[in-house]
Amino acid sequence: MNINLDPSRDDLPLMANTSHILVKHYVLDLDVNFESQIIEGTIVLFFDSGNKFRKKSSSTEETCRPESNEACKFRMLEPCHISVTNTRTFSSKMGYNDFAICGKGEKDTSGKDGNHDNWKLASEISSSKYCCDTGNHGSEDFLLVLDCCDLSVLKVEEVDVAAVPGIEKFTRSPKLTVVSELRNQIVRELVTLPADRWREQLDCYARCSQAPGCGELLFDTDTWSLQIRKTGAQTAPDFPHAIRILYRTKPQGRSVTWTSDQSGRPCVYTMGSPINNRALFPCQEPPVAMSTWQATVRAAASFVVLMSGENSAKPTQLQEGYSSWHYYVTMPMPASTLTIAVGSWTEMKPETYSSNDLAAERRSFSPSEADFRCVGVCGHVEYPCRFQNASAATQEIIPHRVFAPVCLKHTCQETLLRLIPPCLSAAHSVLGTHPFSRLDVLIVPANFPSLGMASPHIVFLSQSTLTGRSHLCGTRLCHEIAHSWFGLAIGARDWTEEWLSEGFATHLEDVFWAKAQQLAPSEAQEQQELRAVLRWRRLQDEVRNSPEEMQVLRPNKEKTGHVSDSGSSLIKHGLNPEKVFMQVHYLKGYFLLRFLARKLGDDTYFSFLRKFVHTFHGQLILSQDFLQMLLENIPEEKRLELSVESIFRDWLESSGIPQPLQTERQAGAECVLVRQVGVEVAKWNRMNRRPRKRKRKEKEVLEKLLPDQLVLLLEHLLEQKTLNPRTLRSLERTYHLPQQDAEVHTGPYSRATCVLHALKQRSHFSKVLKCLPRWFFSLQCLFLSTFLSRLVSRTPGFESSVCQALELWSPQTAHRISSSCSVCQQLEGGP
Repeated sequence: MNINLDPSRDDLPLMANTSHILVKHYVLDLDVNFESQIIEGTIVLFFDSGNKFRKKSSSTEETCRPESNEACKFRMLEPCHISVTNTRTFSSKMGYNDFAICGKGEKDTSGKDGNHDNWKLASEISSSKYCCDTGNHGSEDFLLVLDCCDLSVLKVEEVDVAAVPGIEKFTRSPKLTVVSELRNQIVRELVTLPADRWREQLDCYARCSQAPGCGELLFDTDTWSLQIRKTGAQTAPDFPHAIRILYRTKPQGRSVTWTSDQSGRPCVYTMGSPINNRALFPCQEPPVAMSTWQATVRAAASFVVLMSGENSAKPTQLQEGYSSWHYYVTMPMPASTLTIAVGSWTEMKPETYSSNDLAAERRSFSPSEADFRCVGVCGHVEYPCRFQNASAATQEIIPHRVFAPVCLKHTCQETLLRLIPPCLSAAHSVLGTHPFSRLDVLIVPANFPSLGMASPHIVFLSQSTLTGRSHLCGTRLCHEIAHSWFGLAIGARDWTEEWLSEGFATHLEDVFWAKAQQLAPSEAQEQQELRAVLRWRRLQDEVRNSPEEMQVLRPNKEKTGHVSDSGSSLIKHGLNPEKVFMQVHYLKGYFLLRFLARKLGDDTYFSFLRKFVHTFHGQLILSQDFLQMLLENIPEEKRLELSVESIFRDWLESSGIPQPLQTERQAGAECVLVRQVGVEVAKWNRMNRRPRKRKRKEKEVLEKLLPDQLVLLLEHLLEQKTLNPRTLRSLERTYHLPQQDAEVHTGPYSRATCVLHALKQRSHFSKVLKCLPRWFFSLQCLFLSTFLSRLVSRTPGFESSVCQALELWSPQTAHRISSSCSVCQQLEGGP
C-alpha cells in the first residue's frame, strides 16, 4: 500500500507493518509544558517478531498469524504497587518493586522539519521503498513502519538492554556471541515471561527503558508514518527488539487538545479519535497490535495527571515545583485506547457516606493482593485474569474516583457521585465480572465534542450530563461503563465494525439504567419502549440525511478483517468529517441487538451474553464471531430463517432501514408513555392555533412528562408548519427547559425549534439568532454542529447566512464553519 494517499479520500490509513513485528510493551517518559503546549520526552518500544520469523521457535512463545481469522492473543498481567524514584542511572540494588523514571532526552538537534539529520546517511535510499509492505527484502534492510503524524521525531536509537545489571538471566543461549542477537533474545524472553512473574516483568521493562543507547537508527517521516531501519538488519527477527524514540508533540496535533477548563485554568487531554493516538506517540495502531504500557508523566505540581492505568497514581514530588505521576496497564489492548488528561482537577468526594457505600468499600480489594490462578477456562492465553478470580467475580462495585474543576464540585456531589455505585452494580448484575479493577471519571472541558468517552480505567464525561435531572447523567454513565466489556475488554478486529462497540453500549445502557433505578419490570419495559421510539425517529432522520455508503455497518463485507501482507489497512470513511456527527452504528446496532434479544427472550439472551463475555474477553472479534455463537444458542424452533448470511444481508451490509426493523416498527403497538405524549402534543397544537386572547375556561391542563417524553413532545411539535413565539415561550416556562437534562434541550431538533420555525417563515437567520435565549448557546457543541450541518444541507446557499449569523456569537466558530467543506465541523467556545 502506497503511503502517498489520495488527499481527496476520507479513509484513515493504518500504516504499521504488524504482520512482520509487533510492539508488546511501551514505556513512555514525558514532560507536559503548558506554555509551549507541547508534550515531549521518550518512548521505548519492546517488540516481538513472532515465531514465523525465527530460525528456532520456543513452545512458550506466542505465534501471531495475521492471515488467520483467529484474533491474535496476548498475555495480560495484574498490577503491582510501584515505588517511583527520580533517577536516570541504573542501580544493582533496584528491587522488582522499584521503577525508575527516565531522565530528560538529549537536546534537540533536529532541523526545522523536526527530524534528526541522520537520515542524510541514507539519502541514497529511494523514497519509493518506504511503503507498508516491507518485510524480508533479500539484500535490503528491514523497514519498521509505525503510525505517526503531527510529531517532531528528534532521534531514534537501539537500546542496549544487555547492559542492564542482572539481565543476563534472560539469555537462554549463553553461546551467543553476536551482541545484537543477545539483545533480541533478552527482549523475547522478557515479553514472554509467565503470568506469575508480572512484577518482575514490569520492573525489567522500566530498567531496560533506561539502558544506554547503542547506536542511532535511520528514520524518516511522512504524513502518516515513521519509518525506521538498521543497516544490515534484513529481517524482522534481526531488527532491534528494543528501540528508544525521542520526540515532541505539536500544539496543533490532532490527538491532543489544549484548552481551558470550566474554571479558566489550562488543561490538556487526548481524544483518541478520529486519528487515534498517533499524534501523541509513535505506535502501532491496528487493533491486532495489542500491547501493555507504563508511563511516567511530569507536570507542574499544581496539575493532576489522569491516565489509563490500573493503579490509582499519586504524585511524586520533584525539585523545582514539579511532580511526576506513574501509571501502568498490564492487560494488552490496542494503543488507541490509551488516554491522558492533565489539568487542575479536584477529586470530588461525597460529603457523607451511606451504609451501602461503606459496604461496597469493604467488599473491594486490591488487585495486587488477589490470588489469580489461570486454569485454562478463558479463551485467551494465560494471564492473571479477573474473570478467574473469585473475589473479582463477586465485586459489584469497583473502586472509583471522580475528578472535575473545583467550580463543579457541588454539581458532581449532587448528581454524579451518587450515581456511580448503582450503575456499576447494575452492570455487574447483567454481565458479571468487571473487566477492570478500578475507574476514574473526569468531567472534561466544555469544548469536549461528545457526551462521553470510555478508555481503560477512565471515563470522560461532558459537563452537559450534569445539568437538570440525573436521567442523562445516569444513562450516559451506563453507556460508558458498558464499553468496559464491549469496546475495551472485547474489541473489534476491524474498526469499521463500530457497531460491535457502540451498538452493544447503546443497547445495554437502557438495561443498566433500569436496574440502577430499581424499576419494576413493567416500568423498565415502558421506558425502554419509549427510548426505542426516540431512536427509531433518529435513525429515520439519519438515513434521510446521510450518504448511503456511510449507513452500512460492515462496509468491507467479505473483506472485513483483511489486511495487506504487511498488516497495513485503510479504515473506510475514518477521516470523513461528517462521520463524527453520525449515529448509524449506535442506532442500527442497537436495533439489531434488540431484535435478536426479542427472538431469544430477555432471560435467554442475557444469559448468552454473559457466556459470550466469558468466552471472548481479552480478544478481538468480528461480527460473525458474535452471530455464530448466538445462533448456536437459539433453539431450532426460534431461529425461523435467521442465519449469519441473512443478518449480514438485512442488517450489516445494506444501507437504509433494515427490512425486519421496518416490519417490526410498523406492526408495533405504542406503549403507554408514547400515547401520553400524543395527548400532550394535541393540547399544544390546540393552544398554538388559538388566538392570543382566549377565555380562561379554555386553558389546557398539561401533564408532567419524563425527560424522554419531553424530547419526543418537542420533536413532534417541530413537525408543525408554524409555532408562534407565544407557544415557544410557554413551552420554555411550562417545562423549565433551561433546567432540563441536556438531552432535552440539546437534541438535534428540540432546542432548534424556534430556529427552524423562523427558517420556514423565511426570516433572516442572523436576526433570529440575536433573539434566541441564552440557553440555546449552552448547546453541547456536537448537537449544535449536527443541527447546523443539517440546516445547511437542507437549504442550498444558506451556508453564508449561517456564518454571518454566527459572527454575532463567535467569530472563531464562524471561521471554522466557513473554512469547511459545506458540512459544519466541530464547534468550540461559547457566548
